[in-house]
Amino acid sequence: MSILKLDNVCYQYDSHSPMVLDNLSYEFEAGKVYAVVGKSGAGKTTLLSVLSSLAAPTSGTIYLNDEDITKIDKYEFRSKYVGVIFQNFNLLPHLTAVENVLLSMNISGKKFEEKTKKEIAMELLQKVGLSEDEANRRILKLSGGQQQRVAIARAISYNPDIILADEPTGNLDGETQDEIIDIFKMLAAEGKCIIIVTHSPDVAKAADEIFALKKSSGKKKA
Repeated sequence: MSILKLDNVCYQYDSHSPMVLDNLSYEFEAGKVYAVVGKSGAGKTTLLSVLSSLAAPTSGTIYLNDEDITKIDKYEFRSKYVGVIFQNFNLLPHLTAVENVLLSMNISGKKFEEKTKKEIAMELLQKVGLSEDEANRRILKLSGGQQQRVAIARAISYNPDIILADEPTGNLDGETQDEIIDIFKMLAAEGKCIIIVTHSPDVAKAADEIFALKKSSGKKKA
């Protein structure tokens, strides 16, 4: 059963612009890693924006567990169901790794029981491969690969069902890329739906399914 479903989704920036996404229909399941591939201009990053409800489709419908996402509060959707990992990490450089994760947990408004938020944040950072010392370092004192791990920990800090990642290995070396892929596979094994926009053949090869986007014909929606 799909957790996220696209039903004839189209997107264009305005009525005078060509279509960016043209009648996309696809189903994403929990427990799988998906690679979204396509040439530049095919709409890969736009698709992530639409899936995360940062942008609304021009037409068509997106369903979360068979419910039209327009019926779900956008803030609740983004702070409860979807975690986003950005290509440039978008971490706050003046904060430490654990403080970045804690901030995300606080913003989500989710209640955490039994353990303190900091204990949970430290466990998440350890889960993605950071030591306690690294978790307490400011972001600018961490390598690119370490920052990406913080970004992943931040995205899963409120336990969303879906993880959207925009070129998460684009700035990393091959060995670190493999380690990040392994983290995504681990999260999928735990039941998460992982959707990765990528140009990397290695990332695509490691995914369970590949969603290939083709560049729109450029026609405007009537």
